[in-house]
Amino acid sequence: MRISTSQYFETSAANYTKNFSDTAKTNEQISSGIRIQTAADDPVGAAKLLMLQQQSALLTQYSSNMTTATNALNQQESVLSSIHDAMQRASELAIQAGNGGLSDADRTSIAAEIGEIEGSVFGMLNSKDANGDYLFGGSKSSTPPYVRNADGTYAYQGDQTRLSLQVSDTLKLATSNTGHNVFELAVNNSRTEATLTAPAVDDGRVSVSDGLLNSVNSYSKSFAAGQPYTVNFTSATQYSIVDADGNDVTSETASNGVFDREKEGASTITFRGVDFEISVNLQETDSDPDAAIAGHSFTLQAKPDSVTTTRSAANTSTAQVTASNITDNDKFLGTFPDGGAVIKFSSATDYKVYAQPYNADSKAIAEGVMGSGNTVTAAGVTFTFDGAPNANDQFSVTSSTHKTQNVLDTLSSLRKSLLVPVTDTATATDLKNAVASAISNLGSARERIDLARGEIGAAQNSMQIQQDENTSLSLANKSTQSAIGNTDMSTAAITLTLQQTMLQASQLAFAKISQLSLFNKL
Repeated sequence: MRISTSQYFETSAANYTKNFSDTAKTNEQISSGIRIQTAADDPVGAAKLLMLQQQSALLTQYSSNMTTATNALNQQESVLSSIHDAMQRASELAIQAGNGGLSDADRTSIAAEIGEIEGSVFGMLNSKDANGDYLFGGSKSSTPPYVRNADGTYAYQGDQTRLSLQVSDTLKLATSNTGHNVFELAVNNSRTEATLTAPAVDDGRVSVSDGLLNSVNSYSKSFAAGQPYTVNFTSATQYSIVDADGNDVTSETASNGVFDREKEGASTITFRGVDFEISVNLQETDSDPDAAIAGHSFTLQAKPDSVTTTRSAANTSTAQVTASNITDNDKFLGTFPDGGAVIKFSSATDYKVYAQPYNADSKAIAEGVMGSGNTVTAAGVTFTFDGAPNANDQFSVTSSTHKTQNVLDTLSSLRKSLLVPVTDTATATDLKNAVASAISNLGSARERIDLARGEIGAAQNSMQIQQDENTSLSLANKSTQSAIGNTDMSTAAITLTLQQTMLQASQLAFAKISQLSLFNKL
């Protein structure tokens, strides 16, 4: 087979070009330290590098999310700590206010400090983060979580959605807590009441407190089923209790119907999860204590449900709801929406009632015309307005079964009670009930805050563990990328030497052979 001169030159040039290209590429890999510069250099390795680079980008984002989550959790923990301290101070003031030796002026002074704490806690519950979002509003981060109603109570208008961030491929951590979870679920331990039924006129000799829960489970299982109960005092040391069906249930009390008014802690009726305190105030003319106390009766029962109404900020009229009373309990229990309701006026007198959450597609559950005295009755509740609303005015309605009570309402109730002068046994009993309720419910609210702070600590611990894991993954990722994509200098140096030798050999061979021709033989 004959090889033409042109074929020889083309083959030699191609070999030379390849050797030169290989040498240049190896030299570039050594100078840059990167072995895979294009996918063609190592298709399998390039695919693995792409996956590792994507993982590295995710780990970087997870690290950023952790920083954001840490800042948010730290800020919430700081605010909750401040609220806890304020509540602790309020508890100390409530205990001080229970001192029977204080004057009305003393209690007014304490009420003023309670009012300052109330305002401070209200402000902290509406705290914002560095981005201007409300901390405790859930997903409604642009709306103040708490508002004060016209009647002085407070309403939560956030939602129950806890914001979260992804911190690994499989772990998502909550970065916030909601006002509902922290403050609205605080157990209300004063959800019962005691009412004097005999004698017809209170003589001040005996009083029974409204009661405080000592066991939510016992109360839920037993107390509600048999109410209302009647406590009949038979002497200055004994009483009996009958349930709504007339059954004697005295044996279920811790002391079996016996009390000692002169012994500390021995005048408590502990019954079906509730503690009721007995106070006996004999008069100087009572020569026979048993005869003076016998015949007094009290009714014990759960506080009835209550309703709170709030006007919408967008209302064009100044109309306010001055009273919300349950006038048909059966209808209220059967038809009032669990999530609350909205009263919307289409004119100054025509209205419709919708279940919450309300939107443009909602269907009315009741409608009617405002009655005399500016009253509206719907779902067993009668609302009284102080004036005529305008068309499109809306009023939000929420019901309370008294199972829970937020700390703002607890502080507000205590403050108002301390401002009432103590003029007789009845007002003294009311004050005692208010103070006992506040002390117990402030303790309950602090427990909820402690739980929330514990959750924050747990989240921070989980985040630290995940951060350590992500750091390990990041180091392993970089090491693997380096092993796959970076140049092995020792191997590359040997390869480069070989390629340079081959390049030089091809240059010399081409130079020698290119000089051969028939003319050299002549």
